[in-house]
Amino acid sequence: MNLELLLVFDDDDILEELKYAFDTEGYNIYVSRSIKEAIEIFKNRKIDFALIDMQYKDGTGLDLKKIMSEEKDIPTIVISTIDNDLKKVLALEYGCDDYIVRPFNILELKARIRAILRRVIQTQKVLEESKNKKQNLVESGFEFNLIARRVNYLGENLDLTGKEFEFFFILALNPDTIFSRKELAEKVWGKEYESNLRTVDVHIRRLREKLSLLGKESYIKTKWGKGYYFSTKDVDDI
Repeated sequence: MNLELLLVFDDDDILEELKYAFDTEGYNIYVSRSIKEAIEIFKNRKIDFALIDMQYKDGTGLDLKKIMSEEKDIPTIVISTIDNDLKKVLALEYGCDDYIVRPFNILELKARIRAILRRVIQTQKVLEESKNKKQNLVESGFEFNLIARRVNYLGENLDLTGKEFEFFFILALNPDTIFSRKELAEKVWGKEYESNLRTVDVHIRRLREKLSLLGKESYIKTKWGKGYYFSTKDVDDI
């Protein structure tokens, strides 16, 4: 089955370059030049992967990713002329999987897409192995719906991105077990993960911020020099 690829750029040159590059790769390609058009396509098609820019006439790539994530969390790469560390970090915080600065090597882009798709498959395997045919798992008052990929705490929904769900699921279902950043990255993205491990810190920080809305941010603890772990204990006994 062909993958559905969404290209969202208001630059005709980059659109033509990407369409030409992926036409022979077996993708069903959908093209948009604005956020409004992209969301219309996204809601009416089963998009598997998105390549987006950081700037549009009707908003930013961060706006687009946020809206898409509210519908479905799909792998997304930003391709932009903006070479700015803050923009890259923000893109990762909003759930994007990678950030590539133009000009770029199309073969490298294709390799990164393949690597991300392999990580997605690996993540699904981890979740399948963990749920043991159960749709819901409960730990310390948190109920994980493994089908909808949602978390509730005493009836209140915790609004997590797909990556935040995966990090929290791994930590919470292994209480008091310390995971290094590399171990967490490999569990979420696969053993071929080569990006900056600071990406893990970004997701953990966002996860803590969302847990703070429930007064439970202290449940995700840091063991300095070793990694992160989940614990409901007030004192670090590990």
